[in-house]
Amino acid sequence: MVFSSVVFIFYFLPIFLACYLTLPFKHAVLLFFSLCFYAYGEVLYTYIMLVSIVLNWAFGIFLGAAAEGRSRQVVLAVGVTANLTALCYFKYLGFFHDIAAEIVPSLVSGPRPDVHLPLGISFFTFHAISYLIDVYRRQVPVERSLMYVAVYITMFPQLVAGPIIRFHNIREELHHRRATLAMFTAGIQIFIVGLAQKVLIANTMAVPADAVFDLDPATLAAPVAWLGITCYTLQIFFDFCGYSTMAVGLGLMIGFHFPENFRDPYAASSITDFWRRWHISLSLWFRDYLYIPLGGSRAGPLATYRNLLIVFLLCGLWHGANWTFVVWGLWHGGFLVIERLGVSRLLEACGAVVRHVYVMLVVMVGWVFFRADTIDQALGMLRAMAGWGRLDENAAVLGQFLTPEVDLALLVGVVAATPLMGNAVRWGIEWLSGACGGGVPGRRIADGVYLALIVAGFLLAVTSLAAGTYNPFIYYRF
Repeated sequence: MVFSSVVFIFYFLPIFLACYLTLPFKHAVLLFFSLCFYAYGEVLYTYIMLVSIVLNWAFGIFLGAAAEGRSRQVVLAVGVTANLTALCYFKYLGFFHDIAAEIVPSLVSGPRPDVHLPLGISFFTFHAISYLIDVYRRQVPVERSLMYVAVYITMFPQLVAGPIIRFHNIREELHHRRATLAMFTAGIQIFIVGLAQKVLIANTMAVPADAVFDLDPATLAAPVAWLGITCYTLQIFFDFCGYSTMAVGLGLMIGFHFPENFRDPYAASSITDFWRRWHISLSLWFRDYLYIPLGGSRAGPLATYRNLLIVFLLCGLWHGANWTFVVWGLWHGGFLVIERLGVSRLLEACGAVVRHVYVMLVVMVGWVFFRADTIDQALGMLRAMAGWGRLDENAAVLGQFLTPEVDLALLVGVVAATPLMGNAVRWGIEWLSGACGGGVPGRRIADGVYLALIVAGFLLAVTSLAAGTYNPFIYYRF
């Protein structure tokens, strides 16, 4: 089940809210509906998540009972290893089999293991690991209630696609939270903004992006190749940002303050800045639980560069068991190293336009590897973007990909991917409030116009969904 679906919006969510807001046992309601949400798309593998919950709750208890020193370290190591072993088995067994078959074919026999990838396992595994490490570091007390650990890991707003939430950030709200009317209405508005981003922009961009990437790269003219990657650049941002925004809105409706996951990443001035703005919860997770424990930047430049490459290699693998994700991770890690070698100072001396072109070029080339199924396809796409492709009668005509809906979504998407749209809305509301006399009456009129825009966005989104538009979700793969 995805948030941007008729089933979720008109059936699951209203029933959940009615039960949650009226029944006294909030945690049981949230846990029950979260399990139903997960089982809707992954009924046969729900037990994997349930086993993870019980084991990590038990490891937390053991950490709390263990004496200081080596015994606590052993419990933490066993707990983290158990989580990573499950993740590696379900997500990477086939990938490791392929690598072994290439390196030592004599030792590998039989076909590639066909292991099902449980929905959201990358996210709930990282949640579980962060809980154990926070308990080990004594950033939070041991959670002795299995219910609270279960709710933390299964909460449906962030269960299958994040944002990645630290236990210590929401522990107080798990135990003591109160959803006010103001929070509830703000949550609805935030949810609708995310829904519009996903349905009206990401879904529209997905059609030409998929169409271009489905073509033989050798037949692509450069303009078509650039159109394909431009559409995908907007699709993946509004797809994931839209989902994260909906998750934040849903959390607010029930009294949780989830962290911001995107902060205008395409307006970044460097790749370092990009990773302070893109998938912030994942960046901070890798920083706090991997980069800093590896030594961070404390052991000199060479160790810092090594640590950055390790982190982004694993960041790429976290996204998928494919060499394309490895290249994507190392591509970004490599540019972080390059910027630390002096490129960042060079960029500071350049104008804003040069910095923006640099960032978008690096990011879009990276997205080619992220989107491609194979390294060969990615390289073929890059050759086409460089103008080395063969001009084909079918692929040369941009018009077959550019419909009025795509043109409008491209225009809106480019503007909305920068701070311009948010600033324009705020300035417009302030101007309207002043133009209507200011004070309380003017503010009410401005708020009414803003509410009308929100309602219009919701109606357009649900109309699009009702029409059966293409509605993929990229991060369900992870």
